Amino acid sequence: MPDEKISAAVTFAWSGDLGGQGRCRQGAGGYPIFDVIQRHNPDFFLFLGDTIYGDNPCPSPPNEPGADFKATTLQTYRARHRYQRGAEALRRFLRTIPVYVIWDDHEVRDNFAGPFDEQMSAGRQALREYWPIASPAEDPHRMYRSIRYGADLELFILDTRQYRSRNEDKDGPFKTMLGEAQLKWLLDGLRASTATWKVIATSVPLSVEKGGLGNDGWGHEPSGTGFGRERQVIVDAILGHTIKNVVFLAGDVHWVQGNAYDPNQDGVIDFHEYMVGPLSARPGRLTAASDELHPVQLVNESGYQNFGLIHVTKDALEVTVLDEAGTKRFSHVVPARP
Repeated sequence: MPDEKISAAVTFAWSGDLGGQGRCRQGAGGYPIFDVIQRHNPDFFLFLGDTIYGDNPCPSPPNEPGADFKATTLQTYRARHRYQRGAEALRRFLRTIPVYVIWDDHEVRDNFAGPFDEQMSAGRQALREYWPIASPAEDPHRMYRSIRYGADLELFILDTRQYRSRNEDKDGPFKTMLGEAQLKWLLDGLRASTATWKVIATSVPLSVEKGGLGNDGWGHEPSGTGFGRERQVIVDAILGHTIKNVVFLAGDVHWVQGNAYDPNQDGVIDFHEYMVGPLSARPGRLTAASDELHPVQLVNESGYQNFGLIHVTKDALEVTVLDEAGTKRFSHVVPARP
């Protein structure tokens, strides 16, 4: 990687949601979208969660046999990760493209909250056996981390699962998605970063009301659940410390959305969010961003498998979304604010 004092262009890809809702390995290639990503020769790939769907059986046919069960134990979680690696396209990809990975929910089960789920430990171990993540010796289960790439990019990868409160809990001062230590790490890192672009990878979106048993994402629900209070702490830090050129990357909901946010309604966009996916799963039910952060909608569409490309320079950040055939579906350029 370039030294943090050296300005160097970087291009990386991101997506998530692989092998869900019955859309698993089909044929020897298995997941041909990885060949499409590889053709763009990214510097690295950010795999933003749902690397398996351990709680979704893959029926055979039409899928390749070997994953027609729900994982609940270490042995069965390992088997679901091993099944993914049977895809030749994924194996080709991993031989040439560095990958930074973080989990979302289906590495354990749908919408899980870590401290309260008895299956988390097994799901976490299997993930880390197949996707190694370096952790500090004093905190061996920590997966959140930052990656610096030259003078112009710092990537903050959040763990939105391991420390979270129950989704159905009412929002308030004690409800957390990140936990106290991770939240402090993020705020301190944003304030201290000298990178032109501060990119925050969050597996769940900022403004989509997902419903169900509480809101699994950051936003509020009419029921009073969600993680809006903690989200506001992050927003207040960005505004209060005038942290410029912040971009959130998300996944989870299985459609493409982009928003430019002006939470203080002063006419200046304070940060952006882009979400992509799935790599191979059922497209999600299209939902607009809630109004809480005063979004300007840039794109909101569903119905196809997809991934995103980010091209970063000292002058701009360009986002491009491509479908499984390699067709460009959306592009947007954010000029750097000095």
